[in-house]
Amino acid sequence: MAKYLFEARYTAEGAKGLVREGGSGRRAAVAAMAEGLGGKLESFYFAFGDIDAYVIVDVPDSITAAAVALAVNQSGGASVKTVVLMTPEDVDKASKKAVDYRPPGR
Repeated sequence: MAKYLFEARYTAEGAKGLVREGGSGRRAAVAAMAEGLGGKLESFYFAFGDIDAYVIVDVPDSITAAAVALAVNQSGGASVKTVVLMTPEDVDKASKKAVDYRPPGR
């Protein structure tokens, strides 16, 4: 299972819907969406500032995460930025992987 952080910004219409259904209603809807995709909602937080909500989900793969982003972004109620999250163990594996790379100009 891969872990993704979605940073959500509500539109005016999305904020109206949030007021109607409440924060826990929105969390329940996102949890149901994640479970329907074979995943799980890990955490859901509302925030002040440029980002209205931070949502961490486990989903099967990047195609599923892209499908979530497309669905949210085309809904008109919110827009999301997707961030791939990695465990320290994943970074350990990445640091040991040989990469044949040449910087520009060298």
